[in-house]
Amino acid sequence: MKRIFLLWSLIALLVFPSWSEQAKRPLIFHAKFEGAIGPISSKYFTESIRRAEGAGAECLIIELDTPGGLDESMREIIKVILASEIPIVVYVSPRGSRAASAGAFITLAAHVAAMAPSTNIGAAHPVAFGGGKIDSTMGEKVANDAAAYIRTIAEKRGRNADWAEQAVRQSVSLTETQALEEKVVDLIAPSFLALMDSLDGRKVQMPSGERTLSTKNAEVQDIPMGIRYRLLLAVSNPNIAYFLLMIGMLGLYFEFSHPGAILPGVVGAICLILFLFSLQTLSLNVAGLLLILLATVLFIVDIKAPTHGVLTTGGIISMILGSVMLFNAPEPALRVSWSAIIPTVLVVSAFFIFVLAKGLRAQTRKPTTGKPGLVGEIGEARTRIGAEGTVFVSGEHWRAASDSPIEAGEKVRVLSVDRLALKVEKA
Repeated sequence: MKRIFLLWSLIALLVFPSWSEQAKRPLIFHAKFEGAIGPISSKYFTESIRRAEGAGAECLIIELDTPGGLDESMREIIKVILASEIPIVVYVSPRGSRAASAGAFITLAAHVAAMAPSTNIGAAHPVAFGGGKIDSTMGEKVANDAAAYIRTIAEKRGRNADWAEQAVRQSVSLTETQALEEKVVDLIAPSFLALMDSLDGRKVQMPSGERTLSTKNAEVQDIPMGIRYRLLLAVSNPNIAYFLLMIGMLGLYFEFSHPGAILPGVVGAICLILFLFSLQTLSLNVAGLLLILLATVLFIVDIKAPTHGVLTTGGIISMILGSVMLFNAPEPALRVSWSAIIPTVLVVSAFFIFVLAKGLRAQTRKPTTGKPGLVGEIGEARTRIGAEGTVFVSGEHWRAASDSPIEAGEKVRVLSVDRLALKVEKA
């Protein structure tokens, strides 16, 4: 029996050698993030690192493309990276990506920093989030704190600490080739596969000691962002947040103008709550928000008390200015783009102008019911009309009188209505 077992074992090793090779393949986790650094990215990075640690992965590769973001979220991510039990590789990719502001801090904190061709890193000067301005004294304190923080990170990883400090104080940036020459990053990789080849055999310093990466023929396991994270990240996009604000205000306007509609009010309330959530990442300018609210008020007032379009014109100007000023951030990616502002302002303005035009037309339109609706109507004299007579108007017979005689069968025009009698003239 023992001989049979050994025979089958030998056959299995000869016929299926890939089984043993598969068991020896190292495991690499791969996460990908694109967008502003905020609470969502912090949770995603933290969960990715914890998951890779739990699986005993060889390393975690994070593909990064970010314009920057919140200082608090950035520091949370860096704390987790520095305390990680496995090597963290930050790869600024794909081509055309960047690691700006908070992204530069995160890249420098990685055990291995890599960049793809046609990418850049830097511009890490701190800015005020929340729409306010930093005075000179406070600005100096914030800059000094950020400069000291990025310097200690760069020194810990053996990277160019002088340049890192300049990225904070002078907002300088580097291309991938310049970053490699200045020893800001460790390598340039044109693709993910090329990165894995470059990582194989590289030594990294871990809290437990030096470790050699083994990435040859590694099994790569992706860590995709779940639907929940993708939804919350999308809400943090300034253009999406802007649309949510507009839809929210329009929804509440419909609900208040047509009580009981329910659906517009529910949609409007949800959109406004999601807009408030986006402010955790975006830098709201209160003046911009007030200008948009003023524009809405002007539109509504012009509908209720028409001023022949004067208030609507003011509302359009106010909405454009408010949209441009809504998010106060130095990075274009953290502000509302013109491609979102122009169509939104046009649609909202067109809606209110349409409603205003309908309101003006309704006010100038001739009444069609009651006594006022009879004035100007054309009818027919059924009898001779003088001081008295009968006419047929709007499907009914009426007593009528005229200042000049009108013969039966002639067309008449109603001049006025006095109780149940009409004053007419020859049409």
